[in-house]
Amino acid sequence: MRKYVKQRVPYNEHPEVVPVETINWEAVRVFLVVKRCGSFRGASQELGMALNTVRRHVSLLEREVDCPLLIRNAKGIELTEEGEQLLGVAMEMEKAAYGVKKITKSDVSDFEGRLRISVTEGLGTYWLMPKMVEFQRAHPKVIVELNCTMRKADLLSMDADIAIQLVRPENPDLKHVRLGRMHVMPFASRQYLKTNGTPQSMDDIVNHTIVEQLSPQIDFDAVDKMFPNQPREGFVSVATNTSTAHLLAVEGGAGLGMLPTYLAVLGSELVPVDLDLIVQHDIWLVYNPEMAKLKRVATAIKWIRQAFDPKRYPCFQDDFIHPSDLK
Repeated sequence: MRKYVKQRVPYNEHPEVVPVETINWEAVRVFLVVKRCGSFRGASQELGMALNTVRRHVSLLEREVDCPLLIRNAKGIELTEEGEQLLGVAMEMEKAAYGVKKITKSDVSDFEGRLRISVTEGLGTYWLMPKMVEFQRAHPKVIVELNCTMRKADLLSMDADIAIQLVRPENPDLKHVRLGRMHVMPFASRQYLKTNGTPQSMDDIVNHTIVEQLSPQIDFDAVDKMFPNQPREGFVSVATNTSTAHLLAVEGGAGLGMLPTYLAVLGSELVPVDLDLIVQHDIWLVYNPEMAKLKRVATAIKWIRQAFDPKRYPCFQDDFIHPSDLK
């Protein structure tokens, strides 16, 4: 007899069922993110939450207010009149929640407690973390929490104190500074090139295998756009959602991979492949101006700007510099 295992949503992703007269703040928060992202799928990626869970939260909220709040269409979602009214109230609730969290932190010394930094995985792991040790030694009573993730942090909801991301923020309540520019180009291991040869042009790439990274803040359709008629089978050897796995796959000889030129500064043995293919990402430092009033946050912001200073680290200059020159 065949056995079936019923998959269940983790308990912490279940929307809490509450009486009608009590509004579920978590459902309101999810509703806000859906509106800001413009779709359920975008909100799912932003929140790191299952798509069906996002939908359940919104459905629960609609049951609580006893009216539809949004309508799905070809462009994504559109708020109903009631949804627009709730949006204004929800934003005020968000600010109030932030105020409560700020009060609970008010008894912590400026140079004690947690410093939460959200950063894209590659920059956090390979560039910032080695330097962050110096910051922590200078401020030993500050606990540095470095969250390396491709999901953007919700700074207004206190997900983090500071964010370093590849997408310019649109919320006017947040401050942002462009730290520099990350340049990405094809790299391969020496063994791979020795075995398979070095591609001489973009057309020649189809005779090789590639490693693909699929994650938020990066163009999901990049490979399909560049090679629209190329079957993925036999062409894409590895598709991963993390920068670490991406780098290890390229180092292991799985194929060509688009990687940042700052790897040359770190002493990587990978070989840059010159194909006139350069992708650029602006690097943004984002923070809540209220949190920047804390000395430890303000000090960290200043330190991070120095850690990405293009004058000190030319790999982050606006103009592309070949990895061989960066070495």
